[in-house]
Amino acid sequence: MVWGCMGWNGVGKLTEVQGIMDAQQYCDILDDGVVESFEKLEVPEEERIFQQDNDPKHTSKKATQWFEDNDIQVLVWPAQSPDINPIEHLWVHLKRAMLHYPTPPRVCMSYGIGWWKSGIRFHQKHAKSL
Repeated sequence: MVWGCMGWNGVGKLTEVQGIMDAQQYCDILDDGVVESFEKLEVPEEERIFQQDNDPKHTSKKATQWFEDNDIQVLVWPAQSPDINPIEHLWVHLKRAMLHYPTPPRVCMSYGIGWWKSGIRFHQKHAKSL
């Protein structure tokens, strides 16, 4: 499994999840990828808004504190709405692309990263169609 983020200008860092992600691993991934991704995508500090679903690790006290400590606003998101979550469409597209390769997903990580970096064209095309 992987974690990634995106914005209109592109995709952020793609990180491999180790085992089952809990609140601590989520915060470690945030530490390692969110600010770097905002900077890569050239999002000004005053415009940084993070969207995530209501998974318990995302709404945990630890994660909530991480966002407060890093001065990142979290967008309020309705429960049970993955169909309107923009990144879900990108994940589906990535999973379909990965099905064309016979090697296990862990071995395909380098391919996934390459695809991830080019996947923003799909995201922008889809967003414009909404």
